[in-house]
Amino acid sequence: MALNVDDRIVISELISLHGHLCDEGQLDRLDELFTDDVVYDVTDFGQEPLTGVEAIRAAAITLGDANPVGHHVTNIVLKEGGGGQVHARSKGIGINRDGTSGSVTYEDIIVLTGQGWRISYRKVVARRVPLGGRTK
Repeated sequence: MALNVDDRIVISELISLHGHLCDEGQLDRLDELFTDDVVYDVTDFGQEPLTGVEAIRAAAITLGDANPVGHHVTNIVLKEGGGGQVHARSKGIGINRDGTSGSVTYEDIIVLTGQGWRISYRKVVARRVPLGGRTK
């Protein structure tokens, strides 16, 4: 399946919508982003992967005030995958309540469902060192 311009726009907006919904506390709308059986891989943060929209919602509520006040997504790159999947990489910047910030890379698998494009897998990778740790 070839991605057309309209698909690319819709998928980019899907990825961007994540920050708006989280920052506004609209966790009841996460099903607009994710498949019901999504795997949200946060193992890079020492946590077990979350499976399902309800698990993501519960984790955000449990995190409470430790959630960023601002999620900013940028540098979205889309690549067609096999079986109708789209692989997306994007950068995330989280602004915390105390003004500190952090950077992540989102590695997504996006699929077309009866409700439109949805993220079926997301791996969140923390950016902790410059140049990905490269020294030479």
